[in-house]
Amino acid sequence: MSSQPPSPDLSKLTIARDQKAFTGKKRGRKKWWIIAALTVTAVGAFVAFRGGGTAQVESGVVALAYPAQAITALNATGRVTAQRKAAVSTKATGRLEFLGVLEGSVVKEGDILARIENKDVTATQDQARAGVRAAKANLEQGLAEMRDAQSNLTRSEDLAKKNFISGATLDTAKARYDKAKAAVASLNGAIGVAEANMRATAVSVEQTLIRAPFDGVVLTKNANVGDIITPFSSAADSKGAVVNMADMSTLEVEADVSETSISKISVGQPVQIQLDAFPDLRIPGKVSRTVPTVDRSKATLLVKIEFIERDPRVLPDMSAKVSFLTRALTDAEKKPVTAVQAAAVAKRDGKDVVFLIEENFAKQTSVAVAGKIGDLVQVSGVKPGDKVVLAPSEKLKDGAAVAIIKK
Repeated sequence: MSSQPPSPDLSKLTIARDQKAFTGKKRGRKKWWIIAALTVTAVGAFVAFRGGGTAQVESGVVALAYPAQAITALNATGRVTAQRKAAVSTKATGRLEFLGVLEGSVVKEGDILARIENKDVTATQDQARAGVRAAKANLEQGLAEMRDAQSNLTRSEDLAKKNFISGATLDTAKARYDKAKAAVASLNGAIGVAEANMRATAVSVEQTLIRAPFDGVVLTKNANVGDIITPFSSAADSKGAVVNMADMSTLEVEADVSETSISKISVGQPVQIQLDAFPDLRIPGKVSRTVPTVDRSKATLLVKIEFIERDPRVLPDMSAKVSFLTRALTDAEKKPVTAVQAAAVAKRDGKDVVFLIEENFAKQTSVAVAGKIGDLVQVSGVKPGDKVVLAPSEKLKDGAAVAIIKK
């Protein structure tokens, strides 16, 4: 009987692939759970560092303020006017043939601004001049005759003393002299009449020339060459004033002050003027006078304010705001300073701070408070235009995320 070797157990050589795969997956899942936990922890730490979430805040802006606001007794509105202004026209009637100015032209007193047709009155003036010359020539002739008559009378008187001529001849010589003397007086009167006529024609010619009544600037041009100019512009398609002009050295502000606030105004009181056209411009002035009557329809008193300093940018009819001050400003108070609303200033560790809003995050910034300017607080350490958090809570920290509440 033959014996065979036992067959090997092949099942022991099988690799448990499913078990290894399961173990690898389990390890991979554990690794991802660790990464996720670390990420959550980091985010939580970041949020905690930023202040624990997004805070809803109100915002304000750092502004430029003028110290004059702290010593303002009264505010009013008004407009710039020229104390000396004129609508320049003429007493003559005619067609405008020359206009030598435009809006904004600077003119001197007596400058010819325009001229209407004056050939007729110029011819009359020439005729009057000729009449004066003729009257003076007649006077010279009359004086010559009077001198001759005087000489003849002198000779006749000498001859009469010697009885060489009769008394009738002497009387004739006297009569001739008296007549020549009267003729000279008449001729002098004729010269006076001729010269008066010449002056009248000169006035007529002058009335056709439209001259500047004072030094100033042309504000508006109301007529053009070819228009009919009449003194009162009563005719159809006619013009009255050719130009309007003003003396810029007499510019002032007219402000309406409430009747109940008149006691706060006095002549000579210092004033600060702000023009709506130039919000950053502050011009010093003073109360010049008050109109001695109250406008009952508005219950206001008209106050006239003169400029202490002149600025070429100031023009008639500009709107202005006027601050009546309790005292004159110092040189330092004339310059603007940075200021914020009082609610923007907070205390942190005993120091004054504000929270600037930069890219939706709050940045704590130390400031130095110098004093109040009206409703604002003067501070240093920030610049105009910066956004700040108003009424920051005690929980608001440096670097916290913020969102501005829109009203």
